[in-house]
Amino acid sequence: MRLTLLSPSALLIYVVFFLVAAYYLGVRRSAVSIPRRNSRVGGLLKVLLLVCLTCVAIGALVATAAKPFYHGSPISLSYAPPGEPVSDSPDTLRQLEGEFMKATAEHGSQGYLSYYADDAVEVPNGGPIMRGKVNIAKTMGFLDDKNNQLTWAPVGADISASGDLGYTYGTYEFRSKDKDGKPFVDHGKYTSIWKKQRDGGWKVVLDMGNASPEPAK
Repeated sequence: MRLTLLSPSALLIYVVFFLVAAYYLGVRRSAVSIPRRNSRVGGLLKVLLLVCLTCVAIGALVATAAKPFYHGSPISLSYAPPGEPVSDSPDTLRQLEGEFMKATAEHGSQGYLSYYADDAVEVPNGGPIMRGKVNIAKTMGFLDDKNNQLTWAPVGADISASGDLGYTYGTYEFRSKDKDGKPFVDHGKYTSIWKKQRDGGWKVVLDMGNASPEPAK
């Protein structure tokens, strides 16, 4: 507790000090006075001293209850502005494309579909629209064949101003073997729409592609 010269606590201390001093001065002076007067003055001073000490004790208890003793570090009430939220960027989606392709190479159709939302839509080249990851999975078994290799490279990417929707587009290459065991390569273009999920991750919600001639060398 910090005391100032005119604080209530300081004033109580002054009063107690004055009464104690008056009490002892009164006792000394009364020693040469009439015994009855000595007894009355001393009794009165004792009562006043007891009352003041009681007030001081009550005040100390109230102050202690209002301001419990704190052992921790001092608490700062100054305002600290929150840090800027970390937002995703087009590079986030480009990085996801790399992880997407790696998961496909290592785990086949399971790795590929792990980047699809449950309600994703596939728009394949020359085929009907497929809705839902369950239906799309029925056509992705070819990724589990070690003779087949699907790779792609994003050319561009962007994210909406709201930060919860984005897209990537680029080229793909599919290597396999025909019925006679002869290797062949298909080329094409793709566009993927990505949507941020409730857990903060991104999933493909729409994917489309179409074939292209072999790029000029």
